[in-house]
Amino acid sequence: MAENRPEHPSATAFLLIALSLISTLAAVESNQFSRNLSPSSLGLKKPEKLSHLHFYFHDVVTGKNVTAVRVAKAPTTTKSSPFGAVAVMDDPLTISPDIGSKLVGKAQGIYALASQTEASLLMAFNFAFVEGKYNGSNLSVLGRNPVFSAVREMPVIGGSGVFRFARGYAEARTHTFDLNTGNAVVEYNVYVFHY
Repeated sequence: MAENRPEHPSATAFLLIALSLISTLAAVESNQFSRNLSPSSLGLKKPEKLSHLHFYFHDVVTGKNVTAVRVAKAPTTTKSSPFGAVAVMDDPLTISPDIGSKLVGKAQGIYALASQTEASLLMAFNFAFVEGKYNGSNLSVLGRNPVFSAVREMPVIGGSGVFRFARGYAEARTHTFDLNTGNAVVEYNVYVFHY
């Protein structure tokens, strides 16, 4: 039986090397860590909107329907020096200071007493909305909250749903605070840019 030999062995070798190189480059290209995208590929060709949301946050730490619980504390944490205490919250957000008013969402996350010299919290939480066009959307807040200051600002660092790529700030004002129970109602004005 006669062998079938290519007429141009160097051309065949070149073709095999070229195909190998192309497949290697394609594999590298498909496994890349990052790439540049056009904002319009994510639906970001629309102009940004600035939204203002106004609601009340109910932090209930004692009583029948507790919405925030302490989950950790430092060995040195005391009632007079709460530095190091950590709480998890699932606080209702309502349209008025009355906890029985219309629910628009929940504040879900954690806060920790992060100052040794004042009542200042590190807050990391989401405003998870359940009302209207914001139903199912979230805003993420991460910042310092010196609770006895008249007005506190915390950055909005992102969001999901309607609030994808959100940025802005949340302004908090204490509406009521019960020194005996620790329960609080806080008025929030949130200003966010989003698409």
